[in-house]
Amino acid sequence: MRTLGAGEIAHPGGTLLNHLLRVRALLAAWGARPELRLAGLCHAAYGTDGFPTALLPLGRRAELTAVIGAGAEQLVYDYASCDREATYAGLADDDAVFHDRFTGRTFVPSPSLRRDFAELTAANEIDLVLTNPDVADRWGPGLLRLLTRFRPLLSDSAWKECLTACGSTGSTTSS
Repeated sequence: MRTLGAGEIAHPGGTLLNHLLRVRALLAAWGARPELRLAGLCHAAYGTDGFPTALLPLGRRAELTAVIGAGAEQLVYDYASCDREATYAGLADDDAVFHDRFTGRTFVPSPSLRRDFAELTAANEIDLVLTNPDVADRWGPGLLRLLTRFRPLLSDSAWKECLTACGSTGSTTSS
């Protein structure tokens, strides 16, 4: 991520690189497996629905796969491709429908993908709340509502952090 310029890109709470490192650290603190931690470190490689700046175009997915492995790269792609407005509301449901904003494709994600996606989303958003008071004030209550919907998918450690970080904030959801 460093060689792709993440350290030069402004992001709430510092640079994109700082954010990526903190997301990986949160996932590690929550006991996430190595593949999910790697996805956390690279989750913005293709941009996201909330942060469109991409470090790599989708045509270079094989390069990221070669560095972090196919499973972690697929999580990065899924995170980047998610149409949040269409996907978030039902993600915790067994018959959840995932909407790929790049292809327009929809599919029912596996339980493990839903758990990974929710955990990565929580780490991403919690980092923003913890490092930027404006994000906490503006988006905290809405973010807590979102993460409460995701609760069945989150680890106990992630959920406790969600309550700590968002439970005392002031307001609807961010990047």
